[in-house]
Amino acid sequence: MNSEYSEVYVWIWLPEETEPVVAGKLTAVGPTYVFNYGKSYLQRDNAIAIYDAELPLRPGLLPLLPGLIIPGCLRDAAPDAWGRRVILNKKFGNKASGIDPAALDELSYLIESGSDRIGALDFQLSPTDYEPRYASGASLEDLMEATERVEKGIPLTPELAQALQHGTSIGGARPKALIESDTRKFIAKFSTSTDFYSVVKAEYAAMRLAAMAGLDVAPVTLESVAGKDVLLVERFDRTARGNRWQRKSLVSALTLLALDEMMARYASYETLAEFVRIKFGNAPGTLYELFSRIVFNILIGNTDDHARNHAAFWDGRMLMLTPAYDICPQSRHGRTATQAMLIMGNNRSSRIVTCIAAAPQFLLSEEEAIDIIEKQITCIKQNWSIVCDEASLSEVDRNLLWGNQILNPYVFEGWNQSP
Repeated sequence: MNSEYSEVYVWIWLPEETEPVVAGKLTAVGPTYVFNYGKSYLQRDNAIAIYDAELPLRPGLLPLLPGLIIPGCLRDAAPDAWGRRVILNKKFGNKASGIDPAALDELSYLIESGSDRIGALDFQLSPTDYEPRYASGASLEDLMEATERVEKGIPLTPELAQALQHGTSIGGARPKALIESDTRKFIAKFSTSTDFYSVVKAEYAAMRLAAMAGLDVAPVTLESVAGKDVLLVERFDRTARGNRWQRKSLVSALTLLALDEMMARYASYETLAEFVRIKFGNAPGTLYELFSRIVFNILIGNTDDHARNHAAFWDGRMLMLTPAYDICPQSRHGRTATQAMLIMGNNRSSRIVTCIAAAPQFLLSEEEAIDIIEKQITCIKQNWSIVCDEASLSEVDRNLLWGNQILNPYVFEGWNQSP
């Protein structure tokens, strides 16, 4: 592992503020990374814990939770698979495709990634001078060219590297970048050379259907750039204030469950529901929304509902579920399917009966659960053609998705009501 840095400083945008302040220092200690708050931050009247279950407001090095090598609330702000590929391309050029992402340590990824990362944190080498790593205004065409070069293992030009670095800190494995207008910011998602159907259009259709079904979801639009589809997902962690931006703190469900990527298979909706009842505002409404999302993911064929694809805003006192994101039908082969997160006990089967059995954990009766399910099925059937038309989805892709990812017969297995 190539370790260029022994420590980095964590900066935070406090609630309602448009400028960051230094919160503390993240230090490499052997194979782990530990955090301590700065004295000046602890003395602030408006200081909040970055996330109190992991990093409570107190002096000294804060111990890691069992099984973690870095605080999850800080790892949430780090680049994931796609961002790491971009950083490796920038640093190693032609050799990048053959280099293990573990060749760089976490501190390097934090410093090499862009500053406009998800949530309210950034990472700097200085405790006193904040220097954002922003890109110059790149067009969607430039960003698309840059993502295609990374996919093919072609080194980026300095200009394209700068343009794409801006989005390296956002999560996920698929190509994406960040763009903004005067009052809104977006995540731009691109197709890949390995897509055998229009994944970008399928995600647009799924997100639109989710909104029509009454779920709280991030707004999406679909653009065509150089003859290729680009999905724009509006960011919900930014608010424009004049010519500046406020940032909202958030933590992933993986962090809420005190897990890391190696332990993600143990993530459970049942455990998350228990956590909601304790730590979230409006627990009944949150549980209703969370249950509705599980049902919709199953009906729409989104089995990639892992714990990083759920998040909560954190205001220093309470948590609140963020709008849903990354709802996309996944490639499916064979009859059975499972969700990325456990639903009840050790059961993660992508079936309606699994949801109904789990309903009490979400403070819902069987009748209430079935009402949610039936309304979503009706919504999907009534609006499928509408959203497909909006997306100009081809007849071939419509036929591929319908009855396979969308409302697959396995979903209804064991349920005595007709879909």
